[in-house]
Amino acid sequence: MRPKDELEILWQSDDAVAVAKPAGLATIPGRGEKTCVLDHLAAQLGLPSSGAADPRLRVVHRLDKDTSGVLLFAKNIDAQRHLSHQFQNNTISKEYVALVSGRPPQTEGEIDAPLDRHPSSHKRMAVVAHGGRPARTLWRVEQTFREFTLLRVFPKTGKTHQIRVHLLSIGLPLAVDPLYNAPRPGAAPGIYLSNLKHDYRPTAGQPERPLIDRLTLHAEKLSFVDRQGAAVEIVCPPPKDFRATVKQLGRWGNA
Repeated sequence: MRPKDELEILWQSDDAVAVAKPAGLATIPGRGEKTCVLDHLAAQLGLPSSGAADPRLRVVHRLDKDTSGVLLFAKNIDAQRHLSHQFQNNTISKEYVALVSGRPPQTEGEIDAPLDRHPSSHKRMAVVAHGGRPARTLWRVEQTFREFTLLRVFPKTGKTHQIRVHLLSIGLPLAVDPLYNAPRPGAAPGIYLSNLKHDYRPTAGQPERPLIDRLTLHAEKLSFVDRQGAAVEIVCPPPKDFRATVKQLGRWGNA
């Protein structure tokens, strides 16, 4: 059993390593971040995370800070180039699960819409009518609830906030997403059991804890070809908060 503060390694070779990224931990160092997956994993493996010499941990793709799931790193420059090429050319297969607000009228769909920076917010992306970068996302319904839907999502390109913005553009924003689906004024982001179970009463004197209060998006599968030409598929089951939310929705979210 690994120590509590260690990242879960899903797959590893001499060239690369994949971990189960927890929500709330940035992929790479950023402003105001005390730690990140890159530095944390480098220390865990005893590898440097900077410099020119190999072996060292090298970034090949990213996940948003509050998204959980499969995150892949290279251990040398050749592997980084090999894997980055697949990401850049959209030959890597990615599958996500997304809990969204609303219910689509059909069971599957395709969103082919270019993305660019939002005209009034440097933090946000938006679907644009002219210009932008091509982006394409496929989706299908996994499970429906009264007010929410669980989707399986297949991004065919890898643009910033692609899944979040594409789903928002068809009226299916992530159920929890403070940036693109902000809660009503004064309310904290999250899904609460009291939202689903109308006779729910929290323990006296204790504030109700949310079932989930981070992005309801999880990178579940990643498939690629390694440097030896072998196909690799890495699977990362959704973490406890995501599973518990779906379970409670199945129990109370259809009433």
